[in-house]
Amino acid sequence: MALNSAHAGKGVLIYAGECIILFCDHVSMEFGGNLPPEMKGSKTGRLYLTTHRIIFNNKDAKDKLQSFASPFFSLKGVELEQPVFGANYIKGTVQAQPHGGWSGEAKFKLTFKHGGAIEFGQAMLKVASLATRNMDSSFRDAPPPYTPPSAPWAQAPPPAYAPPTGGYAGWVPPTATFPDRPPADGVFMYEAPPPYPGLSGHNGYNGAVGFTTSAADAKAQEAAQSAYYDPNNPQYAYVPPPAYSESPPSYDAATKKSQ
Repeated sequence: MALNSAHAGKGVLIYAGECIILFCDHVSMEFGGNLPPEMKGSKTGRLYLTTHRIIFNNKDAKDKLQSFASPFFSLKGVELEQPVFGANYIKGTVQAQPHGGWSGEAKFKLTFKHGGAIEFGQAMLKVASLATRNMDSSFRDAPPPYTPPSAPWAQAPPPAYAPPTGGYAGWVPPTATFPDRPPADGVFMYEAPPPYPGLSGHNGYNGAVGFTTSAADAKAQEAAQSAYYDPNNPQYAYVPPPAYSESPPSYDAATKKSQ
C-alpha cells in the first residue's frame, strides 16, 4: 500500500489499462496500529475497486492523507461485518509497500455510510481472488516496492471507468447496488501500465492500447468463469479447487498462489 499516490487534484489517478469496476462515495476509512500521523483519525471520501487494487480518495483537501492505494496482494484477513447496531463495514490488515510512504502493517476499517458494504466487500474478494491467480507467491512474501511512474498522465478515456456490460469472464459486478460512475473529469490515467497483473492478468480494459491476451491469461479467464460466492457465507471467496485440493480456500488461501 502506498500513500498519496493515487490522486490528481480532486480526481483519482490510475494506470494505463486499469479499469474502475465499482465506485462508492461517502465511505469512511480508519487505520489502527503504530502509524504515522497522517494515517490517524477517521477519513471520509470515495472508494474505488479496480481491476488491480482498491483506492481511497479523501474528500478533505486539507488532510495530509489525500489518497491511498492497496494492491490485492497487500491485503489479508479481509472480513465483512454486519453489526446489530451501526453500519456494515469491511475490515482487514494491509501491508505497506516499500517506499510507499509508511512501513509495517495496519488494521483497516471501511464503513459505508449509505450502505453497500457487503456487496462491495464480496466484489472486492472476488476480484482479489481472480487477480492474485496471476501473481506468483513472491508478491505475498515480499511485496515489490512502490515506484512512482515517470510517465505523464492525462484525463482517462471512458473504458477506464465503465466496465464491460458483460462483466469479466462470466462475473458481473453489482452495479445495481453501485450505479454511480466517477465523474468523467475526475478520472486521470498514467501512460504507464500497472506494475503488477490484475483481474485479467496483464490485460487492460477492452480496447486498451498495448495489451494483448496471452495463452496463460486466457486460461486464467476460463478458470475464473466458475468462481463464485456463497451468499450464506460472504466472508470467503470460493474458487473451484483443482482435483488434488482438499477444501475451498479462505480469502487468504484463495489470494495466495503457491510456487
